Amino acid sequence: MSALTRLNKVFNFAEQITFDDSSKIILMSDCHRGDGTWGDNFLSNQNLFFGALEFYYKKGFTYIELGDGDELWENRKIDRIISIHSDAFWLMSKFYKEGRFYMVYGNHDEVKKYKNYAKNNLRSYFVESIQKRVALFPDIKIHEGLILRYKDSNNLIFLTHGHQADFLNYNMWKLSRFLVRYLWRPLELIGVRDPTSAGENNTRKEKVERKLVNWTQKQKHMLIAGHTHRPVFPQANESLYFNDGCCVHPRCITAIEIENGTITLVKWTVKTRKDRTLYVDRVVLEGPVKLQDYFGVTPK
Repeated sequence: MSALTRLNKVFNFAEQITFDDSSKIILMSDCHRGDGTWGDNFLSNQNLFFGALEFYYKKGFTYIELGDGDELWENRKIDRIISIHSDAFWLMSKFYKEGRFYMVYGNHDEVKKYKNYAKNNLRSYFVESIQKRVALFPDIKIHEGLILRYKDSNNLIFLTHGHQADFLNYNMWKLSRFLVRYLWRPLELIGVRDPTSAGENNTRKEKVERKLVNWTQKQKHMLIAGHTHRPVFPQANESLYFNDGCCVHPRCITAIEIENGTITLVKWTVKTRKDRTLYVDRVVLEGPVKLQDYFGVTPK
């Protein structure tokens, strides 16, 4: 099965969400929330993530997490991850309770695709401060892909993690998980990076990105993905492929905002005031650009 066929299959079965110019949507991916040890790549950016997500919660955004939210290749169980990063999960549960949270799985958390995974692992979590379990994401449906439909029109934005364009991380994800869990994770703890990862290998990134771009050229729809950890924000006449980047960059996290009928690439980073106190800041990298500038346009 080709990458194009795999992506089409996800697209054809994806749930659709209608939105308009009053909608506010924030897209982030590749948090790789871990168990709090040296191998937890999310650990250094957990405050950035919480600060950004708190901003979007107060502003009335819907949060869509585009896969690899949790690092379930290196870690067998999610309960330890939830315990370590309980503040982030608490905030995400507030989005969920208000119908403003969607979860898409990627290759590193592909076990979430199994029917009973969410029921057995994500319904509730234990809160040590009150010594009891509280609701987390009861009855959540975890998606492989979603479609944003603009104003009941034929203008669609396809949302998926993007690993469908990566044979090793899609068709052979169980083998890749085995290698990461038992080979690369121990080496990562002493500073060796996984060369098979699309997020670490530029050649693999480019190969995956070409396949994702090819899908947009064939289907003539916008596509927003993650997986490669590399933010992409094209001009309207260049491509319809976007990437929200990741939450494990050494100095920032990146995200894509959809608001007021526009799309914007932003980063959240730590800055220093004149009095040397630190604060979390939102920086616009690209945009905002009207979505209408992309709809119906055939890229060069």
